Amino acid sequence: MSRLARQKNNTLNAVGLLFGILFGAVLAGARLHEYDTIHNMLSFEEYDVFLFMASAIAVSAPLLWLLERKGFTTPLGGQFSLSRSKPEAHHIKGGAIFGIGWAIAGTCPAPALVMVSSGAMLGLVAIPGIFLGLHLRERQVMSALTAGDGEHRILEKV
Repeated sequence: MSRLARQKNNTLNAVGLLFGILFGAVLAGARLHEYDTIHNMLSFEEYDVFLFMASAIAVSAPLLWLLERKGFTTPLGGQFSLSRSKPEAHHIKGGAIFGIGWAIAGTCPAPALVMVSSGAMLGLVAIPGIFLGLHLRERQVMSALTAGDGEHRILEKV
C-alpha cells in the first residue's frame, strides 16, 4: 500500500473513530445503553426511544435521498446509492432473532459497547453473543459459496 493510500486510510479511520465516539455519546445521552430504558420501551411503558428513532429517520431519510439524487461521491470514491429490497422471509427471521436478543439482553451492538464503557458489565455478556451471531452468519454465507451484502439476489461465486 502506498504512503498516500495509508495516509488516506488512517484519516478515514480517525474520522470513523470520531463519529463512533460521538454516536456513543448520543446513545449514552439518550440512555439507550441502560437495560431499563430498553425494557420500558419494549414493554410500551415509555415512548421516548420510539420518538428518538423516528426523529433520526425523519432527519436522515431526506438527507440520504438528497445525497443520492445529487450523485454524491463517497469518501472512498464510490457512487452513493441506497439499497432497496422488498421484505422477504430472511428479513423477518433476522428481525425476529435480533428483537429477541434485544429484549433479552436489553441492548444491541452499539449500546453494548457504550454499556461496557460506562461500567455496566451486562455488555460483556451481550458482546460475545453479537460476535457469535456474526460468526454464524459468516458460516452460512461461506457454506453457500457465495458472497454478497445480504440484500441483493446478485451474488458472486467466491
